[in-house]
Amino acid sequence: MTDKSLQSLLDESGDIVELLRNQQTGPNVYPGVPAEYSNWRAEQQAWAQKAVLFNQSFHMVDLLVEGPDAFAMLNYLGVNSFKNFVPDRAKQFVPVTPEGYVIGDVILFYLEENSFNLVGRAPVIEWVEFHAATGDWDVTVSRDERTAVRPDPERRRSYRFQLQGPNAMPVLERAMGETPPELKFFHMARLNFAGCEVRALRHGMAGQPGYELFGPWEDYDKVRDALIEAGKDFGLTLVGGRTYSSNTIESGWIPSPLPATYTGEGTRAFREWLGTTSYEAKASIGGSYVPESVEGYYLTPWDLGYGPFVKFDHDFIGRDALERMAGQPQRRKVTLALDNEDLMRVLSSQFTKGDRAKYMEFPSAVYSMHPYDQVLKDGRLVGLSTWIGYSANEGRMLTLAMVEPDMAEPGTEVTLLWGEPDGGTRKPTVERHVQTEIKAIVSPVPFSEVARDAYAESWRTRQPA
Repeated sequence: MTDKSLQSLLDESGDIVELLRNQQTGPNVYPGVPAEYSNWRAEQQAWAQKAVLFNQSFHMVDLLVEGPDAFAMLNYLGVNSFKNFVPDRAKQFVPVTPEGYVIGDVILFYLEENSFNLVGRAPVIEWVEFHAATGDWDVTVSRDERTAVRPDPERRRSYRFQLQGPNAMPVLERAMGETPPELKFFHMARLNFAGCEVRALRHGMAGQPGYELFGPWEDYDKVRDALIEAGKDFGLTLVGGRTYSSNTIESGWIPSPLPATYTGEGTRAFREWLGTTSYEAKASIGGSYVPESVEGYYLTPWDLGYGPFVKFDHDFIGRDALERMAGQPQRRKVTLALDNEDLMRVLSSQFTKGDRAKYMEFPSAVYSMHPYDQVLKDGRLVGLSTWIGYSANEGRMLTLAMVEPDMAEPGTEVTLLWGEPDGGTRKPTVERHVQTEIKAIVSPVPFSEVARDAYAESWRTRQPA
């Protein structure tokens, strides 16, 4: 992709952990929308009480995959079963390395025969592009880059909106002028309103049911304006980038697995293909967990709650490794509810001239692309916390974590080690600080009761026995 490869960069760095922990990249940004339309507290509460419109048109990468071998190639790259996967369906698509560690996850849309679209963070997109370019597959791929790194930031191939909340259906019905079709989770349909054909995916974010709506960019204004007008009587609230980054805390999706492609012979050709402008070359890691090697950051599908996705009904990259892992004890995904008194101690340290804890931003306290904090029990490492933020709906600071099986029972008390060792790394988002321990209670995932009910049959709630 460039004259210099990711592999060359890693070879020169010597210590990959040191390189990633001191990258000058902050957390993922959400361009194209204001940080707040009103205030993030009200915007959070709107998705639980009325309805919100998330604008996802700018911050994710889209990859169109077409051709006679598109189905077969994607089936070979994902742990998911493609049995009964037909057009107008979608799925959470999860590829792993030959060693069985997660590269990332995206939403895979089956648009029509021989035509698919993948939407999400770049690592999975790049993995698919690599195999399309180097494998013996009769496919073509077309990448629609996220706004932050494209030369024409005002225009993309498609718009993408999320309509969520208890009033989502009435808003959509008002916009359409008729009752929307009843769709099963991750099923799609074609709708018509504002003089436009709109494709709708039955989806859910932030613990509430709703729809993802998408179509050609030239319809962006008409569809958005129609939804806003239809929502006036139903409390529809526009959500800014600051709020958007916190919605996963309640619904339980971990958005931040480090792509497990920095080492291993099975991914060397991929690293040699990637350039120094790739996602992997710019990725940053933050937090209190510092393993001896980068492999300590790699995660399995079970760590992320994706165990139910792993199906051995097809041949795929990493199958042999996952078959060996499948019978072993696995970490469990949980929510950690942080102790309010300990949080007050952390926050109040900002109002002293002495030692201060790592600053906590609201509503999202994530300060790198990939946060990894230690979860301790009596001083022993029992898990990792990977995402942290405040929920105005729950009135709590929550983290999404993975812990050892015997620590996963709701009500178990553990400790989050907050802050980086040795005063902090050189990332621009990190000020000098001291580490501090925060008590936490292991809680269900999703934390939101509504989410647990709405996602009762989904990966968000199903855990291995």
